Amino acid sequence: MSVLPIIHESTDELTAIFKDLHAHPEIGFTEVRTAGIVADKLREYGVDEVHTGIGITGVVGIIKGNREGPRRIGLRADMDALPINEETNLAYASTNPGVMHACGHDSHTTMLLGAAKHLAQTRDFAGTAVVIFQPAEEGLGGARGMIKDGLFDRFPVDEIYGMHNWPSGDPGTFGICKGAAMAGASFFDITIQGKGSHAAMPQQSKDPLVIASALVASLQTILSRNVAPLDTCVLSVTQIHSGSAYNVVPDTATLAGTIRYFKDEVCTLAESRMRELCEGFALAYGVQINIDLRNIFDVLVNDADLSDAYMEAAADIVGKDKISSTDEPATGSEDFADMLKVIPGAYCKIGHSGTTGLHNPSFFLDPEILPVGASIMARIVERRLAA
Repeated sequence: MSVLPIIHESTDELTAIFKDLHAHPEIGFTEVRTAGIVADKLREYGVDEVHTGIGITGVVGIIKGNREGPRRIGLRADMDALPINEETNLAYASTNPGVMHACGHDSHTTMLLGAAKHLAQTRDFAGTAVVIFQPAEEGLGGARGMIKDGLFDRFPVDEIYGMHNWPSGDPGTFGICKGAAMAGASFFDITIQGKGSHAAMPQQSKDPLVIASALVASLQTILSRNVAPLDTCVLSVTQIHSGSAYNVVPDTATLAGTIRYFKDEVCTLAESRMRELCEGFALAYGVQINIDLRNIFDVLVNDADLSDAYMEAAADIVGKDKISSTDEPATGSEDFADMLKVIPGAYCKIGHSGTTGLHNPSFFLDPEILPVGASIMARIVERRLAA
């Protein structure tokens, strides 16, 4: 691998930053400590402008090349952690109970800091690099919050690139899926207002648990009987809450879950059928059922030409034999999709040691990948803003 010299020399520093961020994770929109470290480091590296408080806790840095040019390239990393209790036993494990960097956002932040250091010290490009540190990626709307706060009006870019670690067990691999690469997502909450009773006299009730159980089964028919077989859709009920005693039929039951999709029309169909089923069950059982559907993530679409450009930049660092342009679309979601809906760009996966999946309390990311990811992000700027 050909890690860029300044980044290579900064390996120990980047590792220390990563371990510190990992030990002090923060949930979305509370990344005050993390954002402070990012802003301080950007200033230390000589970044021309550092702006804080974008979308509550977001940070943006502006780096001007040593040659004038009209084009501006955006690089984005996310900063937030997950409400998971860490079980790695690492020496730098989370010191915040119930909060963990189980998705590697600490590495994304660190890699973008490494790229910013290289770009600010070399400035071997014509134009402007905009480094974006985003809060609240994990379903809380951080990207939309920054955009609403004027991100691309205040700091316009022509293209934008993001990166996600991938626990493939094969360090330094670089993969990308052109076109629709990650699913859009809606979350839902369904409340069934039934009628409680003594459990020994269920005939006096309108049992919301029985209704909820039947509704869960019927929701699955949306995929098998409404969505076309060649269209991808996932509908998962992930929560059922009801009851408080052994001998009481409860008044209410709630369901919650998610829809994942790659076409907006498929999501619209699924949501429409969910509403119709809820209305039908309410009428059939003589109860009230309310459904709340919320779009959380857009479909992430990688621009084909900019995906090729990203792969060329990555090949400079990891070699062509480590590059894949045939990654399968993922049914997971990523709110970088919201930025790509406004600005063309591309989003990649970078492999690292460890095979424990994301969002797992035992997730481990080997920091050896940090200089590699940082170099790729810096290199895409240099290539796209070459004289």
